[in-house]
Amino acid sequence: VQLQASGGGLVQAGGSLTLSCVASESTFSSRYIGWFRQAPGAEREFVATFRRDGGYTYYGDSVKGRFTISRDNAKNMVYLQMNSLKPEDTAVYYCAAGSRIILSNRANPQAYDVWGQGTLVTVSS
Repeated sequence: VQLQASGGGLVQAGGSLTLSCVASESTFSSRYIGWFRQAPGAEREFVATFRRDGGYTYYGDSVKGRFTISRDNAKNMVYLQMNSLKPEDTAVYYCAAGSRIILSNRANPQAYDVWGQGTLVTVSS
């Protein structure tokens, strides 16, 4: 398995949840590795991504200040710490990776060529 996400669940609004994504060795060395989400009937939305060279992180506007992406190089793991969750954060969350990504398309899901299975996050009001 190249990417495998876990950690989803049911949480009340205002609560926190941490998602995990384990990557294969080759996938973890991708230039970008991050998270997207997709709510029912909606398009896949950029959440956050980590750029390997330089260690830069980027966030979608809707999660900026509430979510934090991090990685553990020793474990080939990427995490998404989600705080102050809102009902509109309810979605299936996917981790994704790619190396043919440039700064201008880092938020475009089509630029990522490796995807894990999703993990469902449900935020109740």
